[in-house]
Amino acid sequence: MATWEKILLGVLVLVVILWFFPGVKTMMQQSREAPKDWPAVILPILAVVGFVIFLIAVVA
Repeated sequence: MATWEKILLGVLVLVVILWFFPGVKTMMQQSREAPKDWPAVILPILAVVGFVIFLIAVVA
């Protein structure tokens, strides 16, 4: 890429970051205030791990 293309790409990235920053800041604040629901994350992960172990045991 030419130098002017790199500069233009850098300016474009900076504009996009500044454009999305207020929305990201609001989402992060709402995320901090939201109730935590770890069982909803851990249960599917454990189910997948258990299923993979089951499949490996059946094949071996």
